[in-house]
Amino acid sequence: MTDSLSPSSLLDRPCRHDALLTLPAQEAHVSAARHFAADLLEAWSVPASERDSAVLIVDELAANAAQYGREHMTLRLVLDDGTLHIAVTDSGMAVERHRPDIASDEHGRGTGIVQYLAQSTEVHQTRGGREVRACLRCSP
Repeated sequence: MTDSLSPSSLLDRPCRHDALLTLPAQEAHVSAARHFAADLLEAWSVPASERDSAVLIVDELAANAAQYGREHMTLRLVLDDGTLHIAVTDSGMAVERHRPDIASDEHGRGTGIVQYLAQSTEVHQTRGGREVRACLRCSP
């Protein structure tokens, strides 16, 4: 006997959506990442309040990738079973947390905003750069 899904159980399962966008790691491209996310999440029927939070997360992560990445940044959005997974990868190296040459009122709020809005966040150093992930629950 094989374990297979019946057509009715396929209809009951939440739909998985997955999208990827790669851009040069430059501040001029942060708005493109933000608009891509906003348009895509609207097409995926993510409710407006959660979409706004997700777009703000994308904006902050893309801005960091543009500031610290060297060549490119990649945005991946996955909506699966009511959870939106946001991952931004850049080609930069790990960033020192405290930089005395930058005023605290000018920089450093982005990660705090992301941590406040997301249910979870992770930062991973990869062979080619850095990946920051954030998860956000989305109501059906």
